[in-house]
Amino acid sequence: MSNESRIVDINEDSLHVGHPETSAAGLTAVAVALQRGLEQAGPLRTVRSLARINQRGGFDCPGCAWPESNGHRKAAEFCENGAKAVAEEATVSAVTPEWWESHPIETLRNKTDYWLSKHGRITEPVVLRPGDDRYRRISWTDAFDLVAEHINATTPDRCVFYTSGRTANETAFMYQLFARSLGTNNLPDCSNMCHESSGSALNPTIGIGKGTVTLEDIHEAELILVVGQNPGTNHPRMLSALKECRDRGGKVVAVNPLPEAGLLHFKDPQTVSGYVGEGATIADEFLQIKVGGDLALFQALGHLLLEEERRVPGSIVERAFVDARTDGFAAYEAARAEIDWDETERATGLSRLEIATVANLLAKSKATVVCWALGLTQQPHSVDTIREIVNVLLLQGNFGKPGAGACPVRGHSNVQGDRTMGIWEKPKEWLLAALDSEFGITTPREHGHDSTETLEAFEKDEVDVFVSLGGNFAQANSDTDALEAGMQRAGLTVHISTKPNRSHVVHGKTSLILPTLGRTDRDDKHPKGRQFLSVEDSMSMVHATQGRLEPISEHLLSEPVIVARLAAATLGEDHAVDWRAMAEDYDVIRDHIARVLPGFEDFNRRVRDKNGFQLPNPPRDSRTFATDAGRAHFTVSPLEYLEAPAGYLILQTIRSHDQYNTTFYGQDDRYRGIKDGRRVILIHPEDLAALGLADRELVDVVSVFNGEERRADRFRLVSYPTAKGCAAAYFPEANALVHRENVARESNTPGFKAITVRFERHTPGDSTAHAGQLS
Repeated sequence: MSNESRIVDINEDSLHVGHPETSAAGLTAVAVALQRGLEQAGPLRTVRSLARINQRGGFDCPGCAWPESNGHRKAAEFCENGAKAVAEEATVSAVTPEWWESHPIETLRNKTDYWLSKHGRITEPVVLRPGDDRYRRISWTDAFDLVAEHINATTPDRCVFYTSGRTANETAFMYQLFARSLGTNNLPDCSNMCHESSGSALNPTIGIGKGTVTLEDIHEAELILVVGQNPGTNHPRMLSALKECRDRGGKVVAVNPLPEAGLLHFKDPQTVSGYVGEGATIADEFLQIKVGGDLALFQALGHLLLEEERRVPGSIVERAFVDARTDGFAAYEAARAEIDWDETERATGLSRLEIATVANLLAKSKATVVCWALGLTQQPHSVDTIREIVNVLLLQGNFGKPGAGACPVRGHSNVQGDRTMGIWEKPKEWLLAALDSEFGITTPREHGHDSTETLEAFEKDEVDVFVSLGGNFAQANSDTDALEAGMQRAGLTVHISTKPNRSHVVHGKTSLILPTLGRTDRDDKHPKGRQFLSVEDSMSMVHATQGRLEPISEHLLSEPVIVARLAAATLGEDHAVDWRAMAEDYDVIRDHIARVLPGFEDFNRRVRDKNGFQLPNPPRDSRTFATDAGRAHFTVSPLEYLEAPAGYLILQTIRSHDQYNTTFYGQDDRYRGIKDGRRVILIHPEDLAALGLADRELVDVVSVFNGEERRADRFRLVSYPTAKGCAAAYFPEANALVHRENVARESNTPGFKAITVRFERHTPGDSTAHAGQLS
């Protein structure tokens, strides 16, 4: 059992604010990575795990989805946050049934996710029944029978199957097959809350919802725009790729409301130069844009490029490509013929000269990559913004040639693979028909709930059974108060998890926690011996992942085995799908996938190649576009941006450097100078003065949307060089401020980067914030 006396929860009164850093990685990153591993896993497990992370024959990092090289790999093919993620999973601290029985739910609800997670890995299944005040031990067989009892007592449309991005391909395929065999497409996943806007923009315009570049394209690009993204914290290995691009003569432009350390300078810890000075410069230009101003920026860039084309015909537009491979260019050209520069500057917070400087770099570049992440995807007009990026890329023919393309940088490892495997609430008919043919079942055609619709279903008491394959749904989604209240009214919540989190303590009337093997654990309790799984990275490479560490408990089951036994218990041993065969031999799962999903032919042989294999990508492979018209589409969108009324600011949520999504590695945000605290608001000093507030003042935050207010109390204002008129706060602490209807229009992604807020001075003793989130 973990040593509870050494686990100190977050105390917001201990907040310390220093100066933001201007470079990322370096010796400090190495020291922190090793320290976290030694503290949690000990020297032997740390060495054994770090030696295998992202290596051929090893396991894929449980952190981000950045790809590995097909050529030489470094001995340390991981970053600081990857090492932290491994330390969290490889920990020797254990959460046993005795631990649960000694901690009543009311006690646990007053703790943060940081405190819960630090107690370690869950070792055995536990259950909390109606009227009980704590979780207690339950056998695996009884747990599966309990789930089956609840599912079979209701209708499929009242069951929801949520998925975290960390789930492997084989598990995700089985999971969606289970839900659809049952009769529902209620398959929300974390993509709904992050990159759904990317797919909603890319599929109709270029015929595929994924990026169109390889890692080598990043190296070979003449120009890379990194927009709405913080690679220094969220995808640190990307900095090495950006540095290689610059070393080869390429240029990088950073577009972000916050000056992020990793986009300024990078101290590569695997080179001598990474330990001296400020490190390598990454961004040649930094556009400090207002939150929500990116659509206006790319419309302006398109206008300037077309203006240069008119001045020097043939200098910008790749006419042969545009004429042969696209449609809609004439309407786009007409729409961008004129521009209101006053409004553009107001929308972006940038000067005309700053925008023109980047347009000049685009004009000179013959191979451009645009990378983006959640800074673009979580606003009402997110889909239009990404369509505008596609317009600019199409204009110069930046598809299907080296060093060019669209690059949505995915978050969690295998979040892209989950979607490829069929985790989607709006499945295509070809997928359902293929599943029906392969397994002899009849899958449902009616669309299911995405994550936001699941929140609404909870609020309407339309969820009887909620099953979560990984993740922390209560902390990941918006409108926290309504979501948590709804979850607690559900009949049964089931969490397939490695460590405790808040979703476990805002549970249904009956709640099960089913502990599973992690990415680093050895999976060898099978008739045919040790098994491996596979993942898909941000650039559509599929490769094997196999843990090597001794599991912390003999009672853990792998995710495929858990899903198979859930399905067998619920659907019966005589169901058309042979669940047992898949659980015993993962090659059987891959053979099914090979017959169902295009691009996975001969899956079992190809995944055993040292580098795996790359999935087909028509825009990248052949400059073809699988849209309805067989061409890429230029689109025209109206100008739209976020503008707060007097006395308000536009707030965006962000990660700290010591977290990955809803997992908290520590209490600091080193690059931004924040230590021992999370309930902070980063705000420009001029905005502080204009609002009559002071640095470090304690405030309550009130958001407004469609006339309704949401509150999150007791935040500390921190003077910070963010874009004026904008502010930033960490999620999930600020998720309660996002109204469930504040979403990106076409994708239904929560508007985590579009929160209109005001501040009220905090009155001691008047706080209504969540228990466990205050000191």
